[in-house]
Amino acid sequence: MKTDALIVEHTYNVPANKIWSALTDNNEIKKWYFQLKDFKPEVGFKFDFLGGPEEGPHFLHLCEITQLIEERKLAYSWRYDGYPGNSEVCWELFEKADQTRVVITHSGIESFSENGKDFAKDSFKGGWTYFLNDALKNYLEREA
Repeated sequence: MKTDALIVEHTYNVPANKIWSALTDNNEIKKWYFQLKDFKPEVGFKFDFLGGPEEGPHFLHLCEITQLIEERKLAYSWRYDGYPGNSEVCWELFEKADQTRVVITHSGIESFSENGKDFAKDSFKGGWTYFLNDALKNYLEREA
């Protein structure tokens, strides 16, 4: 089974602390990402949310923070209630001068392969590309 991680990245003209806030402050998360009941940037914190394609079923995502390095790295497990498979999403921030490169690495996607087309690697690529190139970018521009 092929186990290549999906990697999507984008560079923003803002310091890392602004992006870190967007990733870890639940009031900010709700403005561009998912509607989380609660979120605490602490290893071991569990959170869940509904998400899925615009036209199609929504799935309950179950996540737990596995790694946290202030303003540099946030990683969490990513699985679905009632479906086999488990993966990890890792957000990394690389600040240089007045720019920050954000890299999302989603590993373990192949463990969802038997769950249907909504769980295909291309579906994840489309979702993460949207979140970096549209949702987060537009949020940062509005908050500037």
